[in-house]
Amino acid sequence: MSNLLMKLRLSVSVFMLVVTAVAAGCSSKTSPESDATKTKSIAAENADATDSTSSFQPQPYEANAEQLLAARLDETEVSAGWIRLFDGHTLFGWEIAGNANWRIEDETITVDQGKPSLLCTSVPWQDYELTLEFNADEKTNSGVFLRTPLEIDDPATDCYEVNIAPDDNPYPTAGIVKRQEVSADAPEQTFGEWRTMHIELIGDKLKISVDGKLACEYTDPAPLAAGRIALQHNHGRVAFRNIRLRPLGLQSLLDKDLSQWKKYPEMEAEYTVNDAGVMQVKGGKGQIETKQSYDDFVLLAEYKLPKPEINSGIFFRCIPGLEMMGYECQLSNEMKDGLPLSPADCGTGGIFRRQDARVIAGETGKWATVLLVAHDDKMAAWVNGVQVSNWQDDREPHENPRKGKRLEAGTIMIQGHDPSTEAELKQFKIASYGE
Repeated sequence: MSNLLMKLRLSVSVFMLVVTAVAAGCSSKTSPESDATKTKSIAAENADATDSTSSFQPQPYEANAEQLLAARLDETEVSAGWIRLFDGHTLFGWEIAGNANWRIEDETITVDQGKPSLLCTSVPWQDYELTLEFNADEKTNSGVFLRTPLEIDDPATDCYEVNIAPDDNPYPTAGIVKRQEVSADAPEQTFGEWRTMHIELIGDKLKISVDGKLACEYTDPAPLAAGRIALQHNHGRVAFRNIRLRPLGLQSLLDKDLSQWKKYPEMEAEYTVNDAGVMQVKGGKGQIETKQSYDDFVLLAEYKLPKPEINSGIFFRCIPGLEMMGYECQLSNEMKDGLPLSPADCGTGGIFRRQDARVIAGETGKWATVLLVAHDDKMAAWVNGVQVSNWQDDREPHENPRKGKRLEAGTIMIQGHDPSTEAELKQFKIASYGE
């Protein structure tokens, strides 16, 4: 693609896709009568793609609880770390750079008009597997950008641009623009049909398979740091669906002796690991704290809460040694009036006192996963594969995250909330960005 995009300063026109408060959104005020959540996106308009003055304005999409809960992945997938980047109904967790008619049609992300544009994840990713399906017309020029910023001068240095393009392009589908051509035995192109793409990016190595066949391999002599994932519109129609990601390189923080943690025996809470390798949290208020500090990271926890009223939390970027002075990713499956879009106490994956989870995606008495990303001032969480929070800390800087924005590294703590706390964790893995 990128001759048209190289000099485009994409951040000039960036639309933030945020939740409008309907039931449990980013507001602490909830409406039990409503069971829908709205997310702004770019809607299709009757505009001439050749008209440089055309402008595509954000419009709301809605998803009810049934739709969001149906988007959850099965236990095997989420236990392996898989999440959905697209829930099939909203553009929650995405941002638009540029001016094109990104929209949702029949549970797909579709675009076919406007100027060169990117639809970007709101948080960056570093090492991962990414799978998706795409459907492009014969003359379409599109792509999937990896480790990308919002502003791109040259894909040879700024990102990895995995092309979606016909065979007369210098980099047909699966080629990495300005970096690596497709292999000679890449699968034959088809158009107007759904095709699969599987991407594996680890450190300096990138592999792209199309329709189950390896199509391109590349080793970067100067590997890029973490960046966003983006879908691209250059020209022509393209649609995407079933966009899933699994972060790679996570290391477990659990062992029988909790050797990577500092205990506080003077506090009431008790933290033990049973013979099955499951951490049990019981006994009252307290904390256990990692010995290592983390700033930007991706974390996967698999947890179980036997009763709906049980409350715990994962604190991060904490001031070491103090009592839970950090950001909190809530662990709570309690809801108001039985409505999944109305968390009673922030909800699992919500950023406590900052943004409620938009849906209660965990179930009482069942194992569930929460995947948490923290990068600079942005934080996002997925529960059972569905994104439930997407928050940016715009407060003034402060050492204590309870009082302001903290970007510095801090410890991670698991909370014992009160005497009724009875939480279990059988996975607790983390990967720092940059390592």
